[in-house]
Amino acid sequence: MTVLASPIPRFHLAVPVDDLDSARRFYGETLGLEQGRSADTWVDWNLHGHQFVTHLAPARAGQIHNPVDGHDVPVPHFGLILSIDAFHRLADRLRAADTDFVIEPYVRFAGETGEQWTMFLLDPAGNALEFKAFADDSRVFAV
Repeated sequence: MTVLASPIPRFHLAVPVDDLDSARRFYGETLGLEQGRSADTWVDWNLHGHQFVTHLAPARAGQIHNPVDGHDVPVPHFGLILSIDAFHRLADRLRAADTDFVIEPYVRFAGETGEQWTMFLLDPAGNALEFKAFADDSRVFAV
């Protein structure tokens, strides 16, 4: 997916991984991201127009969890807010790849302002990812 200059700023995020080949399989094959430039110690990925980089960093600290809606949410985590259709397509793709979910896809905050589909999973290096889709996308930042 080639992305041209956007009027909306794009983020750049770099995360540690302990095996670049596993990262290539997960991000390239399982998630279907387009690979960009790379070197012996890092790989750029096109995460829906955002620059996401996996950096080789074998030593890692443990994971922290916070309670949200009855689930232990891993911190830190990152991901995307998708349309509901795209969320379900990704969930189906992940299930087809036999992904182990930290939190299975479900509706969080049902009937409330922030109602959303959400799911959490780990990449092969243990980085936590959350993908979500709001029932009403205009309410993403509503209080």
